Amino acid sequence: MPNPVAFNLFGLEVRWYGILIGIGVILAYEIAKYLAKRMGTLPEVALDDFLILAVPLGVLGARVWYVLFEWDYYSQHMSEIINIRQGGLAIHGGIMAGILVGLVYCKRKGHHFFDLADCIAPGLVLAQGIGRWGNYMNGEAHGGPTDLPWAILVDGVRVHPTFLYESILDLCIFALLFFYVFKRRKFRGQVFALYGILYSIGRYFIEGLRTDSLMIGPFRTAQLTSIALIIACLVIYVVCGKKEKL
Repeated sequence: MPNPVAFNLFGLEVRWYGILIGIGVILAYEIAKYLAKRMGTLPEVALDDFLILAVPLGVLGARVWYVLFEWDYYSQHMSEIINIRQGGLAIHGGIMAGILVGLVYCKRKGHHFFDLADCIAPGLVLAQGIGRWGNYMNGEAHGGPTDLPWAILVDGVRVHPTFLYESILDLCIFALLFFYVFKRRKFRGQVFALYGILYSIGRYFIEGLRTDSLMIGPFRTAQLTSIALIIACLVIYVVCGKKEKL
């Protein structure tokens, strides 16, 4: 298994998980800034103000989501709730927190939410693809046993590298949104809605291979959330496509 610690700084372990998340956030910001400038309807300062709020609250949302669905464990280990150094961030919680922050921020500042969301979506999915390698370094987010040639070895067992499947999925979605869809954007919300639909479809099937899924009774939380997001984003695509022509 890989070493989750990149290096030690004054006795403090600096982990790959945090480094990769940081790289993803920086790239997402730069991409969003470039797209906002290209779009011309969203001031650059809006992205600065939004991200100052969205990044910490997104991490908080991702952690809260994870802890809620692992409450049986954390209720007995309360001191570990704030320890995210070894993983334990659920992307759906971060997305929900980011959407809520964006809605409130745009309402207060008078910006169009879908202008902001369309700029953020391509960089966000790229950041997700990068962040999945932090799961690999932590030895988490893998699937069950397989004999496929690209299997990875975990505790002596060859398993599906589901972190890799999702990373590839995310990079493909990023390429589609950034190099094709955004250039041909026909209505506000189109890029964001396609991100939600495509990512959720892929995540639904990849989640079915994982062995560490968060659960609601007999159901995988990420699969239920993916279904809800597919429906919501299809509605956004149809409604915005009729009302928000550019």
